[in-house]
Amino acid sequence: MKLEDLKRIDLQKLQASWRSLDPENIGAWPLPFRVGIWLAIVAVLLFGGYMVFITGQIDALQQARAEEVTKKADFENKAFKAANLAVYKKQLADMEESFGALLRQLPKETEVPGLLEDISQAALGSGLDVQSINLQAEKMQDFYAEDPIQIKVQGDYHAFGSFVSAIAALPRIVTLHDFSIAPVSHNATASSGSPLLGMSITAMTYRYLDKGELDKLDKKGKDKAGKGGAK
Repeated sequence: MKLEDLKRIDLQKLQASWRSLDPENIGAWPLPFRVGIWLAIVAVLLFGGYMVFITGQIDALQQARAEEVTKKADFENKAFKAANLAVYKKQLADMEESFGALLRQLPKETEVPGLLEDISQAALGSGLDVQSINLQAEKMQDFYAEDPIQIKVQGDYHAFGSFVSAIAALPRIVTLHDFSIAPVSHNATASSGSPLLGMSITAMTYRYLDKGELDKLDKKGKDKAGKGGAK
């Protein structure tokens, strides 16, 4: 008998044994079948344990590694700031000093009339004929107020340029806006012999609001918001 015939007989015996197994009486099964069943059960339990416990531990490990990277970067950032704390304090002091210097350039309410006089003197000193200098309605902003000044003068281009330079040289902050220049008349001439021109320009100065004014402005804003919400 050949080897292939022996294998065919063994396979036939195995199939016959498998068909004869009673599912309700596993204890009577042949030993190889019982061992196979137990190995299958152990394999299922091991796979289930891996999926439940090991996978969860891997996820927790990955999350811990991500947190480690974030905390390390945060620590390095704080360590850098701590090492440069003295530099930051000096920068803050310099900024406060610069800001204070700018605030000192903002006129107080009682200084605005004096500023009007300075603008008038700058116009006359530049050879301009002052037609009018009028302070307009004040405009409130976050922590300062804008005081627009409407100026109308007559002269030539050279005098206008000198006037603008004089305004820029004032110790207080003054900016110029919305200017227009036009001939006064067809034959009119300035003292220099150049055509006489009229200039209208708005000079904007700024006033710092004190604590009392800021409190009133804040209260007014809250009252307005409350009325709007009540509607």
